[in-house]
Amino acid sequence: MDESYFAIPLWADLTAVGLGGIQGALFASGFRGKRRLDLLGVVIIGVVMGMGGGLIRDLLLNAMPATLLSNWHLLTATAASLIGMLLAGLFQRLNRGIVVLDAVVIGMFGALGTVKALGVGMPVVPAIFVGVCAAVGGGMLRDVLMGLPVAVMHVGSLYAVAAGSGCIVLTTALALGAPMTWAAGGCVVVTAVVRIFAVAFDLSLPEQRRLYRRRVAAERRVRAR
Repeated sequence: MDESYFAIPLWADLTAVGLGGIQGALFASGFRGKRRLDLLGVVIIGVVMGMGGGLIRDLLLNAMPATLLSNWHLLTATAASLIGMLLAGLFQRLNRGIVVLDAVVIGMFGALGTVKALGVGMPVVPAIFVGVCAAVGGGMLRDVLMGLPVAVMHVGSLYAVAAGSGCIVLTTALALGAPMTWAAGGCVVVTAVVRIFAVAFDLSLPEQRRLYRRRVAAERRVRAR
């Protein structure tokens, strides 16, 4: 298939960067006490959230980071971070809005990462992996910079599961001949729905310690017999 078919429009990339910047600024602005950030700190977290997923995606693809090939990505991420900081008070009262925004951002970066990986000729499974890394990469960098536990690795997030579900839908839709726009849109919708349901119904993967305890309990019952 022609490589131009997988070309990512600039508006799509900038939309993901902008929404990621807003989401990162909202996250950083919500901290109080010793973790409170100043203006520069909030902007940095917003820029990392807005550009981190794309940077990780391009590093995995051994490509020049698209976010550094034009002025617009950094300007968009910075402006979005400032907007997110200004709207933080409003969004803090609309917790559901933050969850939805977070879910959409994950879906968009997952779709963009998978599409770009397919565009350079990567097989489907590695392309899905790149998409998932792009989806969760910004959040991972954010948590590392803020000295927080990396959310994607802890019980209750389902970030990677949601992103993976969306990326699988995208590749399946493309294999069935669906237009790129519809396939990418389906990725965003599925990712967002899985993530929102996980938050709404407190869904998560089994905790490792619980699995270990269940195995030990089963072994003890077998020995008791």
